[in-house]
Amino acid sequence: MIRTSFNDSWQFRPKVNPFAKLAGTAVPYEPVTVPHDAMITRDREPTMDGAATAYFPGGAYEYRKTFFAPEEHRGKRVMLEFEGVYRDATVFVNGNYAGQRPYGYSRFFIDADRFLRFGENNEIRVECRTHQDSRWYSGAGIYRDTWLLVGDVVRISPDGVRVTTPDIDTERAVVEVATTIENDSIDIRTVQLVTEIRDATGTVVASDTTPITVQPREPGIARQRLYVRDPSLWSPDSPALHTCAVSLTDIDAVEVAFGIRSLRLDPEHGLRINGETVKLRGACVHHDNGPLGAATFAQAEERRVRLLKNAGFNAIRMSHHPMSIAMLDACDRLGMLVVDEAFDMWTWGKNPFDYSLNFPEWWERDIEAMVAKDYNHPSVVLYSLGNEIPETGSATGAMWGRRLAEKVRALDDTRFLTNAINNLLALLPDLTDLRAQGGEDTGINTLMANSGFDVNAVAASELVTTRTAESYSVLDVAGMNYSEIRYASDRTLFPNRIILGTETFPTRIDDNWRLVEQHSHVIGDFTWTGWDYLGEVGIGRPQYSTSDTPHPTFTAPYPYLLAGCGDLDITGHRLPVSYYREIVFGLRVQPYIAVQRPQHRGKTVMSSRWAWSDTLAGWTWPGHETDPIIVEVYSAADEVELLVNGRSLGRNPVGEQHRFRTEFETAYEPGELLAIAYRDGVESGRDIQRTATGPVVLQAVADRPVITAGVGDLAFVTFTLVDSAGTVHTAADRPVRVDVSGDGTLIGFGSADPSTKERFDATEHHTYQGRALAVVKPTAPGTIRLTAAAPDCDPVDVLVTVEKPDR
Repeated sequence: MIRTSFNDSWQFRPKVNPFAKLAGTAVPYEPVTVPHDAMITRDREPTMDGAATAYFPGGAYEYRKTFFAPEEHRGKRVMLEFEGVYRDATVFVNGNYAGQRPYGYSRFFIDADRFLRFGENNEIRVECRTHQDSRWYSGAGIYRDTWLLVGDVVRISPDGVRVTTPDIDTERAVVEVATTIENDSIDIRTVQLVTEIRDATGTVVASDTTPITVQPREPGIARQRLYVRDPSLWSPDSPALHTCAVSLTDIDAVEVAFGIRSLRLDPEHGLRINGETVKLRGACVHHDNGPLGAATFAQAEERRVRLLKNAGFNAIRMSHHPMSIAMLDACDRLGMLVVDEAFDMWTWGKNPFDYSLNFPEWWERDIEAMVAKDYNHPSVVLYSLGNEIPETGSATGAMWGRRLAEKVRALDDTRFLTNAINNLLALLPDLTDLRAQGGEDTGINTLMANSGFDVNAVAASELVTTRTAESYSVLDVAGMNYSEIRYASDRTLFPNRIILGTETFPTRIDDNWRLVEQHSHVIGDFTWTGWDYLGEVGIGRPQYSTSDTPHPTFTAPYPYLLAGCGDLDITGHRLPVSYYREIVFGLRVQPYIAVQRPQHRGKTVMSSRWAWSDTLAGWTWPGHETDPIIVEVYSAADEVELLVNGRSLGRNPVGEQHRFRTEFETAYEPGELLAIAYRDGVESGRDIQRTATGPVVLQAVADRPVITAGVGDLAFVTFTLVDSAGTVHTAADRPVRVDVSGDGTLIGFGSADPSTKERFDATEHHTYQGRALAVVKPTAPGTIRLTAAAPDCDPVDVLVTVEKPDR
C-alpha cells in the first residue's frame, strides 16, 4: 500500500459536549501538526493526587482533519494508521464511527474507504481522553505519527512482510521472508511476488520470484527462503542493516529494514548474539521527551538513543509500554538492544481509570500490535509482558502470565520473554504488616525509598520464592525489579533460571554490575532511569532529615516537575552518576570530579535509593569562599590525588574495593581543581574543573547545521552560559528569550530545573546550572534563524539549513 504522512493540517480543541454546543457554548479549534501533545500546554494544578503526572490535569480532547479523497481511490482500500493516541481513542469518518483503541500505546488501523465520499472533501475526527490512568506523565492526544495508506484490492497486507534469519554461519545466512497477500476482489487471483535482499550499499545480495494464488477474502502467505553469502551481521558494535524489498508486479511494493543476527540463551553463557555473550548495560526510559512532552518525533528519539549509547548503555527497556517505531528504527541503526514492554497493569488497576478496565477485552489485540510493530527490528531481543504486575504472586496471575506468554510465542518465537516482577508486590496480601515498618499511610514506593526498609530481605524470603515460582516458570528470562539478592541463591534453587535485573537502584550499580559479571545466568542490569522524565516528581531529589521529615518521601509537592533520577537530564546533559556508571562498566579510564553543594554541608542526607549524591560537576561556588566543601572523585584506578590550585590534598584509595569513589574535604577557593588517577603507581588519567570568571557569555549551538523537511526531523539548540574560556557558569542562571524565524517554528524550550512553574511552550525560560535547550521544527526547505538574548549577554544567532527530504 502507498503510505504517505497524514500529520499536517489537523485542528485541535478540548472536547465539547454536544448538548453544550447546542446551548451556544463554543470552543474554537486551533491548527496543529501531529505529533501533538495536548497535555503539555495545559496549566499545571497543585492537586493532592497530581504528583504522578507532574501536576498536569487530565482532560478530553478532539482532533479533526479535512482531506480530499480523489475519484481514482474509489474501489481501492484506504486506511488510516495511528501510531499512538493517548488515550481511549475513538475515530469518526464523516461523522460515522469507524473504530477505537483504549490503550494509549498501541498502533492501530482504521478502515476508512467504506465511509469516504470520493471526489470531495472528507472529515476525520478523533476523540481521546485521559484521567487518573497513569503513574507517570502520559501526555495526551495524537502524540505519534499518522499515515494514510492506499492500496489495490489485491495488495501486501500492512505489516505483511516478516523477515527472520533462522540459520547463520560464516559462509551464508538463510533469510526467510513470509509475505501476506490480501485479496478483497471477488475472483481468485494469481500474482508474481518478487523479493530482493539488499545490503547497506543497496546491492542486491539475494532474490527470488514466485507466483502466489490468493482466494477472495482469504489472505495467502508466501514463504521464501533466500541465501545471503558472506553476510554482514547485525550486532550492538556493528549494526549492519539489510533491506528486504517485496513487490507484486505492477500492483504493490514494500520495503522493510532488518538485521541478520542470531540469538541464543542458556544459564552457562547467558545471552549470546551471533555466538558472543553480551551483558545488557541497560537503561529504563519513559516515553516523554522533556520539553516536547509526549510528542514523538523521529529525530528526538534518535538523539535520545545516541546520547544514551554514548553514555555507555547498550540496551533500553521501554517502561512500561511498547516503544515507538521511531525509537526502534534508531535502535536498529545505532546498535542499541531493546526490551519492549507490553503493559504496566493487567487485571488489577494501579489507578482508578487505567487500562486494567480494558485489559480483559483488549490485551490480545494489543499484544498483536506490539509484536507486529517489532517483528523485523533486530534491536528487539526481549519482550516483557508487564511491569510490577501485582497478580504475579497469585495462581490466577501466573495463569494470566502463561496466557500472555503463549500468545507472544505464537506470534513470534524468535525472541525471548521476560516480565519485570517486583517481588515485594508478590506479597501484596501481606503488605499491611510490611507497611507498618514505614509508618502509617506509607505507600509501596515510599516504603521502597526508605533506606530503613530492606527490600532485598523481603525479595529473598521463602514466601516470595513460593508465590512467584509459577510466574517465573512461564518466562525465558526471570525479570526482577530491586531483587539482586536472589541472583546467587536462585542459581541453586532454580538451576535453569536465567535472570535479568529489569529495574534497579542507581546507587547500587557497582554491586549489581559485579553480580552481573560474576554470574553467567544473570544477563544484565537496567537502572531506573537512564533519562530523566516528567512525572513521579522528586523521587530522585536530594532530601535532608528534619524533625518534621525524618524519612524520605517518594514524591515532592508542586511545582516539582521532574522525577530527578536520570543518568541524563531531560535536555540530554550527562550527570555525575552517568560518568560513575561508565567507570563501573569499565568503559572510562579517566577519573571524574563531582562536587557536593556546600550549602548542605553538615546536613543529614536521607534521600531515596533512586537519588544520587547531591553533586555538581563544577568548581564555581560564589559566596562560599573558604567554606568547607566535599569533592567526590570516581575512578577505577588504585588511587586518586586531588589538587586545589596546584596544592595536593594527598592521595586516596579508590577503585572497585572502595566502590569506585572517594571523597576529599577542603575549603572552597576559586581556581582549578585537578584529579589525577594512578594505577600501579603510574598516572592513568586526569579530570579538571575550573572556576568560571569574568563576564557571562550566552553560547548557542545547534546539534546539526543541516536538517531536512522530512517527517520527524528537528534541530536541537543548546544554550550554555560560559566565561571567555568556555567554562560553564553553573551559578549564573538567567532568563533566555528566543525568537525563531524563517522556515521553522519553536516547539519546545526548557531546562532541567526539577521544580519550576515555567512552561515548555513559552519563548522565555531560565537556564538551570547554566544550560537550557530549544527544539525547532522545520516547516519547509530553506533556512531557520534562531535569535536568543539574555540579560547582560550579547545576543546570539543560530542558522540551520533545511533541505528537501530524499523522498
